[in-house]
Amino acid sequence: MLDTSRVQKELAEGNRDTETSGVSIALHDGADLTHLSGTITGPVGTPYEGGVFVIDIRLPSGYPFEPPKMQFVTRVWHPNISSQNGAICLDILKDQWSPALTLKTALLSLQALLSAPAPDDPQDAVVAQQYLRDYQKFVGTARHWTETFAKSASVGMDEKVKKLVEMGFPEDAVRAVLEATKGDENMALEKLCSG
Repeated sequence: MLDTSRVQKELAEGNRDTETSGVSIALHDGADLTHLSGTITGPVGTPYEGGVFVIDIRLPSGYPFEPPKMQFVTRVWHPNISSQNGAICLDILKDQWSPALTLKTALLSLQALLSAPAPDDPQDAVVAQQYLRDYQKFVGTARHWTETFAKSASVGMDEKVKKLVEMGFPEDAVRAVLEATKGDENMALEKLCSG
């Protein structure tokens, strides 16, 4: 059975230092603790820099003894992430998961994966081949995908955040809900008002 008190604690912890960690976690649809949305910022010095990547998180009933199911919602060009469906190849999301890990550490690991691709253990063979054969072309493609898919949602985001914060909502919650709703201000307001 899902440890709901742990999940609630992890939600609070996951948003404690969003500005420095670049990681946030929110309820996906308001009340369901088994379906969450995470966001990570692209690491500085990588083709993903400046992007905001949304991660769909589903918690199995055995969590934290079973790993969370995570997949990229934001399209990303990376050897260990499917360019088609966002599936992730990362050991801690499979056989190396430990109950000592948290959702935040899993998201930080995804952020680290963006910094250090492992093309020898790919999720997307086409991307891995490009990475190994023509690294400059890989970097260009990854940058283009970041510009196209991970930055478009953040355009105008600061204005939306400012407007909703002025209505009295906490900035952390506003950012998380806007990211979960892909920047849809009306849906975000609805979610914030419903609790």
